Amino acid sequence: MSKAKQIAIYGKGGIGKSTTTSNLSAALSKLGYKVMQFGCDPKSDSTNTLRDGTYIPTVLDTLREKGAVNAHEVIFRGFNGVYCVEAGGPSPGVGCAGRGIITSVELFKQQRIFEELDLDFVIYDVLGDVVCGGFAVPIREGIAQHVFTVSSADFMAVYAANNLFRGIQKYSNSGGALLGGVIANSINQPYAKEIIDDFVAQTQTHVVEYIPRSVTVTQCELQGKTTIEAAPDSAQAQVYLSLARKIAAHTDSRAPNPLGVQALRDWAGKWGKYLLSLETGEVRPELATNL
Repeated sequence: MSKAKQIAIYGKGGIGKSTTTSNLSAALSKLGYKVMQFGCDPKSDSTNTLRDGTYIPTVLDTLREKGAVNAHEVIFRGFNGVYCVEAGGPSPGVGCAGRGIITSVELFKQQRIFEELDLDFVIYDVLGDVVCGGFAVPIREGIAQHVFTVSSADFMAVYAANNLFRGIQKYSNSGGALLGGVIANSINQPYAKEIIDDFVAQTQTHVVEYIPRSVTVTQCELQGKTTIEAAPDSAQAQVYLSLARKIAAHTDSRAPNPLGVQALRDWAGKWGKYLLSLETGEVRPELATNL
């Protein structure tokens, strides 16, 4: 049986999920762990910054080309020895975008790759749309032991996180993966931290790490590298190392308590009115106390 700690990182598209995941993988490798990053987005760009900005052949593309695949053909080494895999997606306009996850995970399980490589961590970078059955596989099948979600304080990011919580709650009594917590991304303003803190309080979970928006990340990604590789002494790299230490030590994941659709809307509406009152200088105490 594999000793690898299997983790799924979810998040709304564009939220910085792959940036966070790649820096987490790089940071864990710098802490001495053997890590595989498993890109599960059909765009197949999860591992780019671990490999100087280059794309790698995906599992599904290789299967379509050859008909059968030895898993080693689709595993590539990245920064500091991180193993990189891209599941890939169907041909444009055909099939389920989550099919790559299902096929790839089955292939690696059948060939006992995680055991062979003696991995410490397998990190699945998953698009935050759990409506598609394929994207829900790491949760539904209990492939991942712990699930984390990347979210900013923007409503659509919180909405996606709450949807994920609903998926986790649904499968929590049938062997599904449980929630490790929220990775709060792009947290530069006090109000953003307050919004995320309130959301996790409402849903009975917690924040694992607060990650500020930083130009350092952009500079490093333009070089095709993670912050851990290109700016190892930066303040941002220290944040990612802190996240890695916390996830390495994490053992206690639980089912969250997601908000209902109307409750989430009401919650967001109160915050919207409060922020508007801050902007206009007409802060009303009842708005703050009702949050």
